[in-house]
Amino acid sequence: MKKQCLILSLLFITASFVFASPNIGFQDDSINKVTVTEALKMRDDSYVTVQGNIIKRISDDKYTFKDSTGTMTVEIDTEKWAGQSVNMTDKLELTGEIEKKLNSTVLDVDSVKIIKNNNK
Repeated sequence: MKKQCLILSLLFITASFVFASPNIGFQDDSINKVTVTEALKMRDDSYVTVQGNIIKRISDDKYTFKDSTGTMTVEIDTEKWAGQSVNMTDKLELTGEIEKKLNSTVLDVDSVKIIKNNNK
């Protein structure tokens, strides 16, 4: 009975890790790269990648993001930064899910990648 409990526990932990880690394995980022203007027009729950700069902090986890086509609000939770520091001149690649609300569109960011870091 103890072996069965141990095996079931290990299976549960492994399954939890696999399903909680959607960014493991091959990712074809070219499919979902869009401009900010295109992202703002997309449907709720669309998964996209945008490239540009953060130009303003709105609140603890909300920022104004800009590319050559426009600006949008992005939400980046602290753990999504993965210890990276950026400034307004750094070019970033943000990947996440579009969240449509009554009067706004926000990109809920899953990953932050620095393309060009001007701090160095």
